[in-house]
Amino acid sequence: MQGSANLNVMLKAARKAARSLVKDFREVEQLQVSAKGPGDFVSRADREAERIVREELMTARPTYGWLAEESGETPGSDPTRRWIVDPLDGTTNFLHGLPHWAISIALEHKGEVVAGVIHDPVKDETFWAEKGQGAWLNDRMRLRVSARRQMSEALFGTGVPFGAKRTLPATLRDLSRLMPACAGVRRLGAAALDLAYVAAGRLDGFWERELHPWDMAAGWLIVREAGGLVEALRAGEGVFASGSILCANPDLFGPLAATLRAP
Repeated sequence: MQGSANLNVMLKAARKAARSLVKDFREVEQLQVSAKGPGDFVSRADREAERIVREELMTARPTYGWLAEESGETPGSDPTRRWIVDPLDGTTNFLHGLPHWAISIALEHKGEVVAGVIHDPVKDETFWAEKGQGAWLNDRMRLRVSARRQMSEALFGTGVPFGAKRTLPATLRDLSRLMPACAGVRRLGAAALDLAYVAAGRLDGFWERELHPWDMAAGWLIVREAGGLVEALRAGEGVFASGSILCANPDLFGPLAATLRAP
């Protein structure tokens, strides 16, 4: 599958940053780490990965805007296009030596995500999509959401709030309602990869609150291009404006949404 010029720029940036991250991951105990808050760390590796991605993307497309976890937002001279980047999704996993983290890069055009890349260097898996072109794993494997129809057979993913997050009671309520009705719930610690796994049919659905655009942008498109349904947790709200996401295959989306949205 041949991607656009913009997609190739994104793939190159993700893979270049991955080489730096993998090197640091092998020496995780020696990383210089500063704490941003309980359970929310920023490392030298994280900052260096963002520097590499930004340099690659902005050199190739210097007029585009920029939004990323560490450096925030920088408007571009082209107001219609913006990169949305999480250089290390799953930072806490990374810093504890858990091999489940990724680089997430999305391209937004006129307020809509039109290309997304989620690169997992440890497993050598790159999930990517462009609007209207389907979703793919690495070079040739077309992604499709799962075909499961029964909640009792479904495996879902979520994120459990840490520290003083205000949504912990709501998440615990979600779990108490959903877990008796499904085959299981996984908390893997990297929202971008959770979304990629829904697209690949490894998870049947995913939901989470208190997310940022860089956590969701690439995965939002990849799930949709793989045939999944994606909405905010509250019906009628926008995913990025609300900071929440709910997605599943078309057969399970309704039952999952009904369970999580029940008063």
